[in-house]
Amino acid sequence: MSIDKYSFMNEYSIPERMRGAITRYIEDRVIPGGFLQAVICNNLSEAVGRADDENIRNLPAYCNFFYNYAPSQCWGSPEKMIKWLGNKK
Repeated sequence: MSIDKYSFMNEYSIPERMRGAITRYIEDRVIPGGFLQAVICNNLSEAVGRADDENIRNLPAYCNFFYNYAPSQCWGSPEKMIKWLGNKK
């Protein structure tokens, strides 16, 4: 599944401006900004607090994308994120 064509329930999508950061995190293990870190760490209240209007409306798309398409080792807790970032190829 390409993140460029990804949408959830035909109503939610990851904004184009955020797709590069997700790709860089998953493929190159580059640390993303605060909002994406909160999503990756599965910290919903932090993600909501850091989201702008566009990202908060599309939060279901982020959750669904990471749950269904991202490697399970790269998201779900702060520990998983730190380990993922430390295991550069």
